[in-house]
Amino acid sequence: MAAMHRPEPPNPAARRQRLAVILLGAFFAFQLVLFASYRSAPPYTSAPTGAASSMSVQAPPRPGAASSVSVQGPARPSADDSGCGGGLVYVYDLPAVFNEDLLSMCETLMPMYSICPYLANDGRGLPAEGTSLSSILPAELLGSWYSSDQFALELIVHRRLLSHRCHTADPARAAAFFVPFYAGLAVGRHLWAANATDADRDSDCVALLSWLHAQPYYRRSNGWDHFLALGRITWDFRRGPSGGWGGSFLAMPGVANVTRLVIEREPWDAMDVGIPYPTGFHPRTAADARAWQQHVVSVSRPRLFAFAGAPRSAIKGDFRALLLEECQAAGPACAALDCANGKCIKNNALVLELFMGARYCLQPRGDSFTRRSLFDCMVAGAVPVLFWRRSAYIQYSWYLPVDHGQDGEWSVFIDRDELRAGNVTLRGVLAAMPEARVRQMRERVVEMIPRLVYSAADKDGLGGGMKDALDIMVDGMLRRVAEQRRSWRRRT
Repeated sequence: MAAMHRPEPPNPAARRQRLAVILLGAFFAFQLVLFASYRSAPPYTSAPTGAASSMSVQAPPRPGAASSVSVQGPARPSADDSGCGGGLVYVYDLPAVFNEDLLSMCETLMPMYSICPYLANDGRGLPAEGTSLSSILPAELLGSWYSSDQFALELIVHRRLLSHRCHTADPARAAAFFVPFYAGLAVGRHLWAANATDADRDSDCVALLSWLHAQPYYRRSNGWDHFLALGRITWDFRRGPSGGWGGSFLAMPGVANVTRLVIEREPWDAMDVGIPYPTGFHPRTAADARAWQQHVVSVSRPRLFAFAGAPRSAIKGDFRALLLEECQAAGPACAALDCANGKCIKNNALVLELFMGARYCLQPRGDSFTRRSLFDCMVAGAVPVLFWRRSAYIQYSWYLPVDHGQDGEWSVFIDRDELRAGNVTLRGVLAAMPEARVRQMRERVVEMIPRLVYSAADKDGLGGGMKDALDIMVDGMLRRVAEQRRSWRRRT
């Protein structure tokens, strides 16, 4: 007969321990249910004592809109948002002094040249037909090219967002809010003025923040779901308390929670997000973009590498001068273009022709760590050669992949100290690249072109599943808002 198991005599102390464990488990389960419910609920909006939970706030009237809006929680994506799964974007109708009035000053905004031609066609500039670009581009591709200026970015982004498929005219449906303040133009007009004061450079920015902070949708989130586009580098807006260059817009507490989409970011400021400099290529359809990709793949590239830029003779040990020496030493394997006196700004065709004739283009730092030339290079189908990691790798994470060695798929990095010391030469490094790797890098660069340019597409975009720089921007901003919303809920 099998042995019978005899249970241990009841132990009152053990029973009490088990009861305590059960009660503690039930308590934590209850807390988990409450937390899950809280996470799924709309963010809490505080209201004065005795007020309803949905607060009706007076806002400055907008053309065609009622003067009173009901501020609701952030909109959730719906099935009928035309493919905008992350939500919709509302574009503020700012007083004209913050954008349109600045455009009317185009003759005097820059001391070196008039930017009026570059603001035509919603910031794309004058069409290429009839310009120097028409002498180097096939006739069937001319319609996608313009004489564009990097400082027109704010206008380009503003106009494209107004016609974007993810735009909404109803702020109650929006997940993100764009503030179309042309800060680069506002600050830029005072940067070289002989008698301009710090107060002059900051006046438009202070007025904009005063207006923005009175808006109900800004007050609802304290700005965490709002964003700006800046057509100048971040350092033009970071003047310190002791004075110096630029304005202090990005140092103002009132903009601390607003995301800034900027052509060069401060790598240690999480609210700065790098976006591409505008180039002259603005395709209207995916077919236009593919035609250009096919063209840059097929053109002859007789030179190994090229450099467009001007030496900085006033800088001791100027790195650009070293690159020009390397180029000269390489003979016919290299071509250089002297961009002194704004030569390359006034004639985009010179830069495009140079880069289209080379496999690689040299990209040292400019007046700051980044240059428009990086994007001109890639749009021309050449592989960029970088010497500072801050020039691209930690600037444009939404656009240029760098994780897990991906930066080596589309670029070459050369240690500038090794070059200065004479331990390597540009021609030696680049000529030694295996042909298979060169081909793969060029294919990757050409594949990336559409996402690096601001198209002239209508509401439907380029089509064919192809996204341009603004589509990437909208997707990235909506992801960012969703992430910040989760963080904001945990803090409330």
